[in-house]
Amino acid sequence: MDIIISNASDKPIYEQITAQMKNLIMNGTLAEGAQLPSMRALANDLRISVITTKRAYADLEAQGFIETVQGKGSFVAGGNMELLREERLRHIEELLGSAVDEARNAGVDAQELHDMLDLLMED
Repeated sequence: MDIIISNASDKPIYEQITAQMKNLIMNGTLAEGAQLPSMRALANDLRISVITTKRAYADLEAQGFIETVQGKGSFVAGGNMELLREERLRHIEELLGSAVDEARNAGVDAQELHDMLDLLMED
């Protein structure tokens, strides 16, 4: 599992871990039921505090992406593909909202924006 931490990012490290793990789960790289590295192992691999990985795992569990079994570890949660899809759609809506704001500020009308999106979807 490749997690890349950027010290230059304005996001806290635990949020960077959470976002990257969500992406790995949502794109199928981490399959349902897959065991995640222990918090200590991930902290050692990333050279960060165990407290940071604990926070990331707690957030992922609270959002339904992972399940933790006492004494066994943390696993990718099963049966929540609809939840994952909703999370992804919400993120896309935020990005599109930003694009619409930029288009309005640049004087781009709705048809031009639709045409741009159609071209991007073709690629």
